[in-house]
Amino acid sequence: MYILRMFIISFSVFCIIYTIAINIFYNVQMGISFLDILGYMKKMKASDYKRYSESKNMIPISIIVPAYNEEKTIVDNIKSLLSLNYLEYEIIIVNDGSKDDTKEKIIKEFNLKKVNQPVKNSLKTKEVLGIYRNTNYENLILVDKLNGGKADALNAGINISKYPIFASIDADSILEKDSLIKLTMSFVEKPETIAVGGIVRIANGSIIKNGELIRMNIPKSKIAIFQIVEYLRAFLTGRASLSKLHSILIISGAFGAFNKKAVINCGGYKVNIIGEDMEIIVRLHKTMKDQKKKYNIEFLAEPICWTQAPESFKDLRTQRRRWQIGLFDTLLSYKSMIFNPKYGTIGMISLPYYWIFELLGPIIEFLGYIFIPLAYLFGLLHFDMFIIYLIIAFLLGCTLSMGSILLEQVSFCKYSSLKDTMHLMLFAVIENLGYRQLTILYRIEGIFKFRKLRHSWGTIERKQRSEEHTSELQSPVLS
Repeated sequence: MYILRMFIISFSVFCIIYTIAINIFYNVQMGISFLDILGYMKKMKASDYKRYSESKNMIPISIIVPAYNEEKTIVDNIKSLLSLNYLEYEIIIVNDGSKDDTKEKIIKEFNLKKVNQPVKNSLKTKEVLGIYRNTNYENLILVDKLNGGKADALNAGINISKYPIFASIDADSILEKDSLIKLTMSFVEKPETIAVGGIVRIANGSIIKNGELIRMNIPKSKIAIFQIVEYLRAFLTGRASLSKLHSILIISGAFGAFNKKAVINCGGYKVNIIGEDMEIIVRLHKTMKDQKKKYNIEFLAEPICWTQAPESFKDLRTQRRRWQIGLFDTLLSYKSMIFNPKYGTIGMISLPYYWIFELLGPIIEFLGYIFIPLAYLFGLLHFDMFIIYLIIAFLLGCTLSMGSILLEQVSFCKYSSLKDTMHLMLFAVIENLGYRQLTILYRIEGIFKFRKLRHSWGTIERKQRSEEHTSELQSPVLS
């Protein structure tokens, strides 16, 4: 009994210290992000970046779009990509063995014809069945291939691409008109750059016309609003601060740009995994460090990609479970890098951070919800300490979310009305009263079902342009 009592109180004290420490760490991150984003905004104001849109000095870029069963949205998304404000780019749509009419709709809409185009097999992929083009759309290419999954489709797109930089985006993503300009500026200004990530924002509830976001609105779905707060916190605070420390480990698969040669040299995207976006970044870090080459990987807070967030708890569970499995898979694959000074801030800061806070954090926080009340009920924890813990944890959590919202308003101000801002502030508070705990359970489930689900993407029901439909997020090769 004595051992049990000591364990309960010891673990409770550990959870209290851990919770306070992680929230303080996150708030320090917010401070770093604030300085970084203000510096970026100052730079953009001083730079006439729009002149790059017609500059012949800008690096041409290939946009690779893996597509699987996207018949309901793919045509509008291609039209949106064709209207981007950039001088020289190509759009490579990779039809990854779709079972619906994705390929047929593209061919019909753009009057594409099958052509004999040689393919440089720099990366091994599933068989390419055909390449389709139309001289009226010289920068549009449709690649039809056997199903191999998103990573395999990206590798096929890399093989087809002709430009030194490629951007990977999801088939349901919408890019702002000037996003490519802002993204490729990093490659021009810093030739050692091998990867750049843009911020991903939630488009639920907003008005989209002809593939362009016309007006941002707060969605009606409460689940989607919670995710707006989460995304602002994750991108504007988490990734911006790690980028400032040259320690970023993930560039969202929804929108990122890469030096093609660097990706090919490290073997391309790893297939048959569900966290290919994080895995490729960690592998790029490892390869460049092993080869002792100078390089730069960064995150930019303004090149914006709009995406749709889940609006049901079922879909949210699928997404968060998948994210945690992808994280676990990558961390296990590169465990030899942790606390290895050879890998600099990646080995000494980023990987330990992701192990301690992102992977194990949900388990520790969940156990804290159990053991700390038990310690109080058994008289092992003073009431004052118990209340102080709850207040500090709650206030620090709210401060982080509210700070991210204020940072968005100070810098980019996408939510222009005071009503929308106050709405988000309210959800930043109530997020800590149930929603956060629910997502923790989903993430823990991902850890415990790692072996069973490590190759399974599942499906998410999306609501797009006032139409509800179910769309598979990945090819069945991973199911």
